[in-house]
Amino acid sequence: MKAVLFDLDGTLIDTAADFIRIIQQMCHEAGRPLVDAELIRAQVSEGARAMVKLVYPELQVEDPLLQQHRQRFLNSYGAEIAVDTDLFAGMYALLEELEEHEIPWGIVTNKPRWLSEALLKALNLSERCAVLVCPEDVTRTKPDPEPMYLAAQQINIAPEDCIYVGDHPRDIDAGRHARMYTILAAYGYLPLQYKDDLTAWQADYIVKDVPELHQHIQKLVLQQHSMLS
Repeated sequence: MKAVLFDLDGTLIDTAADFIRIIQQMCHEAGRPLVDAELIRAQVSEGARAMVKLVYPELQVEDPLLQQHRQRFLNSYGAEIAVDTDLFAGMYALLEELEEHEIPWGIVTNKPRWLSEALLKALNLSERCAVLVCPEDVTRTKPDPEPMYLAAQQINIAPEDCIYVGDHPRDIDAGRHARMYTILAAYGYLPLQYKDDLTAWQADYIVKDVPELHQHIQKLVLQQHSMLS
């Protein structure tokens, strides 16, 4: 293994608190019942539309009004993108060790580029990230392997020499289809309908927290290169 690629929300960065804040503020403004924080957290990986639909469950996906609420949500999020957001505990140490040994790390996400770039800039990660692949960069997004192939190409490393870490079945599917080594981040924003049987995702490995992820990546990458202190 020569590189580590991450999904963004719920895998590399803990963004849920800001989404919860905005969705619950939308509930307050609309005079609607407050959506439970854990329910919002479980919908993060499903995207902005799924989170907004928690506030307006009666609206159909194709309803223009739902799209308007979604855009309002995105605008609010973009304006205050990292109020309560940070890397998951232990992730800084993992990234620093990868960088120390010149192992590139990057991001393959379904989050729009303008939000992804703003988030990385807010957390001072823009210059550290070797590659960022967003939906605008491809014709087919995860679970299709196209974004995975593009990320590997941009860092000039064969897909089968890359690790991909994610917290959604589409992450694992995309990584598997690209012949990458896949790690399921069970500490992330697992969708409710898929969280009961994590082995069904068919990831190569499952980790319960970032320290375990760090330890496993050490075995796969750092020890192979005789880089452990």
